[in-house]
Amino acid sequence: MNTLPIKPAAIADRDSAVATMLLAFAQDPMARWAYPDPGAYLAHFPDLIRGLGGKAFDHGTAHQIDEFAGAALWLPPNVQPDVEALVALTQRTIAGDKQQAIFAIFEKMDAYHPTVPHWYLAFIGVDPTRRGSGHGAALLEHALIPCDRTGLPAYLESSNPRNISLYERHGFELLGTIQAGSSPPLFPMLRKPRA
Repeated sequence: MNTLPIKPAAIADRDSAVATMLLAFAQDPMARWAYPDPGAYLAHFPDLIRGLGGKAFDHGTAHQIDEFAGAALWLPPNVQPDVEALVALTQRTIAGDKQQAIFAIFEKMDAYHPTVPHWYLAFIGVDPTRRGSGHGAALLEHALIPCDRTGLPAYLESSNPRNISLYERHGFELLGTIQAGSSPPLFPMLRKPRA
């Protein structure tokens, strides 16, 4: 069991948290399908992180553990990703059939999002050199406390099938599979609040 404290990641910590995610997702199937070229991944994936989960810093719902060995970006109820930024990024950095597939994936993601107020885990990641230390589980457990306290569900999309069992151990249930064109699968998951 990880006993290290979970700390807030403030606006001033944004670059450190994004760097943690950039390392954590370097072998992620969906991230590397979108940006298979290493230079493109390094140049553009940070903007995707900011567009999908950046509002967590503004709302105090970004967390880190062990000096950014791990981080999580949660969007609180009624806070949405920056859709305009995500559309512009996709149009600017992805071409052809893959761009069409990404827009189809965005539509399918939207269809799975709960229609009631909920917490949305946009990103959670651990530096690959620190994996296996319980940091991811600790970040997840920490953020699920307010979900249960407020009686609201938590929602996420797992871009890596290896992580599904971690989420299931924390009460998330698999809702289906999202896929478009040549993309790898994305797995929407929902956790009902616990008393």
